[in-house]
Amino acid sequence: MTKTSGDHPDKTDIKVSLIGGHRLKGESLSERTLTASLIGGADIDLTDIDIPDGAELRITKLSLIGGVSLKVRPDVRVEVHGIRLGGVQDEGPTEPGGPTVRIDAWGLIGGVSVRRD
Repeated sequence: MTKTSGDHPDKTDIKVSLIGGHRLKGESLSERTLTASLIGGADIDLTDIDIPDGAELRITKLSLIGGVSLKVRPDVRVEVHGIRLGGVQDEGPTEPGGPTVRIDAWGLIGGVSVRRD
C-alpha cells in the first residue's frame, strides 16, 4: 500500500477498462483505489502488505457485470457497501479496531468474495 503524503491526502488511483477485469496487488495500491469496467471483475490480493491498526484501505468497484474477489490476512476486517446483485461471502472479524478494508461495490451482477490466508 502506498501511503499518501500530507501534500495529497485524498489521492485516488484509478483503473479503467471497457472489457476485462483488473488484477491488483497490495504494494501497487494507494489508500484509495477506484476500478471501473463495463464487463469484468476485480481480483485483489492484499496479503503481502501491512495495513496498520486503525487504518482504512478503500476500494471502489464500478461495473455492470463483475464482482470482487478479495484476499486478505485473517486479522483484517472487511466492510462491504454498495448495491449489486450477488451476495457477500466473508467469515472474518467484525469487531471494530485493527486494519480495515472497505469495498464499495456498485453494479448489476457480481458479488464480493473474501478469502483469508
